[in-house]
Amino acid sequence: MSWKHPEREVEEGQPEMSDHGRKKRYVKKLAMTYFWSEMRNTRYLRASLKTPLTDWYGAKITHHNHMENVQVIDEALDQIMENVAEERAMYQQSCFGHFQCMQQGMQFSSGIVHWLLLRELHHNRPSDEIRFMLDPHSVRFSRVEFCLIIGLKFRAIPDTELYEDVPNGIHHRYFGGRDVVTFAKLEARIEQGQWIKQFDAVKLCLLYMLNCVLIGAEERASVPIWQLRLVDEL
Repeated sequence: MSWKHPEREVEEGQPEMSDHGRKKRYVKKLAMTYFWSEMRNTRYLRASLKTPLTDWYGAKITHHNHMENVQVIDEALDQIMENVAEERAMYQQSCFGHFQCMQQGMQFSSGIVHWLLLRELHHNRPSDEIRFMLDPHSVRFSRVEFCLIIGLKFRAIPDTELYEDVPNGIHHRYFGGRDVVTFAKLEARIEQGQWIKQFDAVKLCLLYMLNCVLIGAEERASVPIWQLRLVDEL
């Protein structure tokens, strides 16, 4: 197969280039074209940064999502003297059950998140997605990627006023129906064990997983009362 252009003529006095030479020159030309294309794309993306390069800064990040607290749930479910398998199966089948299969001791790198946020871009795409510059590319993080990574689904926010207090429900059995139940008290009650009714451990563990692991609520914050009512519907 010849790489000689059909309309190209060899200049007078110049030796005809070999097929290998033509291939080499062709590849080099493609590489240079790609390089300058990427450089132009990078310049365009940098001009679209929400935080200009000159304003980038290092930072010490504090995060409150404690994936190691998944162990608290494991230990609570193991403390149930009767129907252990049934209680654990119910929790595993919930929307949070798959988190129990995660590797223990997994580390979260807040520094990577910080530097990624510095690379956030202005864009005219849908409002439910974020764009980042990873030289020389623009990458997307939207609800699709969120669902793929975390294994949860989006749905409409429910009307929390529909959930009514259940007489002698879990709110009253373990917290005396108090208006303020801190997450520190929730964790202490889970660690205490001694469950009054079947699946009470599952209900409190679901609240703990949502707030103390995924959302990263502070210990002194309060459990939303509507959530205590919601888990009684399980």
